[in-house]
Formats: sequence, structure tokens, C-alpha cells
Amino acid sequence: MRARTPLPRGARLSQSVCRSQSSGQPAPGTSESQLLDRPVSPPTLPPHVSLHHSPALARTAMAESSAATQSPSISSSSSGAEPSALGSGGSPGACPALGAKSCGSSCAVRDLIFWRDVKKTGFVFGTTLIMLLSLAAFSVISVVSYLILALLSVTISFRVYKSVIQAVQKSEEGHPFKAYLDVDITLSSEAFHNYMNAAMVHVNRALKLVIRLFLVEDLVDSLKLAVFMWLMTYVGAVFNGITLLILAELLVFSVPIVYEKYKTQIDHYVGIARDQTKSIVEKIQAKLPGIAKKKAE
Repeated sequence: MRARTPLPRGARLSQSVCRSQSSGQPAPGTSESQLLDRPVSPPTLPPHVSLHHSPALARTAMAESSAATQSPSISSSSSGAEPSALGSGGSPGACPALGAKSCGSSCAVRDLIFWRDVKKTGFVFGTTLIMLLSLAAFSVISVVSYLILALLSVTISFRVYKSVIQAVQKSEEGHPFKAYLDVDITLSSEAFHNYMNAAMVHVNRALKLVIRLFLVEDLVDSLKLAVFMWLMTYVGAVFNGITLLILAELLVFSVPIVYEKYKTQIDHYVGIARDQTKSIVEKIQAKLPGIAKKKAE
């Protein structure tokens, strides 16, 4: 056997340091200053483990975090949507089906009286004006009978015309009003009850107002009604009901569009008239004994 050559002291120290790094234990004979000065290498990982995020793992983690962030809002919105759908006191932005229909009808009336669609407004205005003028000249029975006869003459003439065309051309187009005959116009009980409930709100409000005015809950309001009715006696002596309806229609289709064009000037003069009226009403209320006592209390 060949004799082992002894290693120098520095080689033995470096070998012991390498062994201590691999085993995690300090080498024997290593001083504290050497341990502190020795650089610390990061731990080695297996080949299949990587510290860098792969794109697939990064996308998966981002998707999970975004889902966890959005899930409370989604659950709260879904849980909050059920009470608003079941109850009538939902959020201000949401409204039930009947409320949406009433909002749509009010917008349609506003567009009509503000002449947004000139052809549509002109047709409605002309038709209603002709009907009111006819009622002013003839009786209600005569006007209704003439209207029904005119409608029947148009539909019967069109039906006969289409029948002759189909017989000449030997075509089978069917009834000319088939699409309109198949339309379902039945009113469901739920819709009927909804409309009745909406009407009852206005009826109850009108009944309360009538009782409050006639039983003199507020003396000033009752006096205003009395003065208005007294003025209406003079109006009734000059105009009849149909004439008032014609004037009302002319005002409805003319005043809004004029006010929209000259809003600033009209608001100025209306404000002056309101201030004058308010001062007169305050003077009258100061002279009435019952009103003065209520203000003093």
C-alpha cells in the first residue's frame, strides 16, 4: 500500500469547511470570527422546484384573487335584489313593472306636448281638435255614430279590395287583418289589480282633499276654493264645457313649447306675480282672527 501524503493546514481547513457546508455543521477547529466572515450561500432546491412563477400559475393566482375580491359584492347584490323584487320598497333606481310603464307613458306625453315628433303630435292634435269641434256642433251620439261608420267603411272597403285581388291573382294570402286578429289583448287579473291600486291612490287623495276643503280644515284654502268657484260662474255663463275643452287643448299644445323657448323671461314675471300674491295673502291672513291666533301660538 502507498502511504498517504499529509495535506497542508490550509487545504485541511478548506476541506473541513466544504464538509461543514454540505452537512450544515461547523467544522472542528473553526473560530467564531471565521464563521462570521464566511459567506452564507442560499439553500439548494431540487431540480423540479423553481422560485420563478410560471405564466400559468400567475394567471391562476390572479383569477383566484379577483374572484375572491368580487364574490362579496356579487353575493350582496344578488341577496339585495331579492327583497327589492319581492317588496315594493326597493332601491330608488329600480321600479316595478307598473312603475316603469307609468314612467314611459309620462315621457311619451311630455314628448307629445313638447312637439318632439311633429308628425305624431300634429296627428294627435288635429284628431282631438276635430273631435271636439264636432262635439261642439253635434250631439255626442251623432259624433260617435259617424266615427264608427267611418271606421267600418275603411275596414270593409279594404277587406273587399283584398278579397277581389286574391280572387283575380288566385293567391291565398288569407285575411288581411290576420296579424291584428291574432294579437292577445286580454287583460290579466294581476294587471287589472295593479291599475286599480294605482287609481285608488289618486281617488283616496282626492277624497281627503275634498273633505279638507269642505270641512274648512284650513280657512284660507276654503276661501280660495270659494273665490275660484265664484269666478267659474262667470266663465260658465260665457263658455260651455266643450269650448273649455277646446281652449284647454290649445293651451296644452301651445303653452309648454312657448315656455321652453322663453323660460327666463316667463320665470322673471311669474316670480314678480308670486311675490305680489304672497304679500296680499299675508295681509288677508293677518286680518283674519283665527289665522292670527294660530300664528301667535
